[in-house]
Amino acid sequence: MTEEVDLVVTHGPHPIHVRVRAGMRKSKNWRQLAKFCIVGGSGYVVNLCVFAFVFEVLNVHHLIAATVAFVVGVTNNFWWNRHWTFRAGAGRADSQASRFFAVSVVAFLFALGVLELLVSVFGVAELPAQAIAIVAATPLNFIGNKMWSFAIEVSRD
Repeated sequence: MTEEVDLVVTHGPHPIHVRVRAGMRKSKNWRQLAKFCIVGGSGYVVNLCVFAFVFEVLNVHHLIAATVAFVVGVTNNFWWNRHWTFRAGAGRADSQASRFFAVSVVAFLFALGVLELLVSVFGVAELPAQAIAIVAATPLNFIGNKMWSFAIEVSRD
């Protein structure tokens, strides 16, 4: 029995927007998104706690505090997403981890840009700005991890 790949249209090569649209019709993907958001919520709390500690207690610049918080949060989120959200435990952990980290770095850099824009341009306080930045990067993070980090490998036999 072969398992259907959720975001892949099986009749020839298709652009990403076609794959995403096809994937949006599957309830399994919505359940995974809910789990991803739950994991992300726990990572969000971890991230904000670490950020607040490093920024406020250790008196470190907000961009460095965000980087430290990212490293702690991404480790937590990888484990939970691998084992619970995407149930990708049968895949190679090293390749999944490197892909997850790459997607997370892209999402982090996006969030870092939002953070800096909110703080420097709009004068938003650092902690609420960090909270907004994380939320803004979540869709990018989910799609990257769903379609690449934990994608089901299908043999092309």
